[in-house]
Amino acid sequence: MSNRTIQVDDRLYDYILSVSLREHDVLRRLRAETSELGALFQMQISPEQGQLMFLLARLVGARQTLEVGVFTGYSALSVALALPEDGCVVACDVSEEWTSIGRRYWAEAGVAHKIDLRLAPAIETLDALIAEGRKGSFDFAFIDADKVNYANYFERALVLLRQGGLIAIDNTLWSGRVADASVNDDDTVAIRKFNESLHHDDRFSLSLLPIGDGLTLAMKR
Repeated sequence: MSNRTIQVDDRLYDYILSVSLREHDVLRRLRAETSELGALFQMQISPEQGQLMFLLARLVGARQTLEVGVFTGYSALSVALALPEDGCVVACDVSEEWTSIGRRYWAEAGVAHKIDLRLAPAIETLDALIAEGRKGSFDFAFIDADKVNYANYFERALVLLRQGGLIAIDNTLWSGRVADASVNDDDTVAIRKFNESLHHDDRFSLSLLPIGDGLTLAMKR
């Protein structure tokens, strides 16, 4: 028994994957191709986090979802696989290069029709959705993009989310740098302020999970 989160070393991490990971073959191959990008591979979520997002989408009965920050499409594919045939992921990104990798795997997995990729600054896309009257119409959102805009993405996603809908925000532990007062680069400061702003906000229920690089969950009240 323990009264705090267990420390996960490489051996325990491998064990966790060995007894719990159910990674779709297309997801596995997408992850393998992304790993060939070198240091950029760190931008992709871990497979166990993708599986958690699949489960969360199913738990909230998601049909309409948002994604801010697509990269090579692993997280969008994880969520799309959880959606019914008429479900949709509105996926926001600015890179044709990286998202083109994801498009191939989305098609191969048979979920390309569920992913509405919008290549434009995410704030513009989210504001357009609000202007279209989509407030309160989304069930789930995932934010994993430029950190200095996390607060802007979150506020718009909250407007677009229905009551009881869930927002997942990635990288909120930022390799532990948020807890190191001597680290004050723009990204670290932005995430630190973002975490602090959510702490006492009563518009949603909140939990910060030490999975991957930190995953914050906020359920709209």
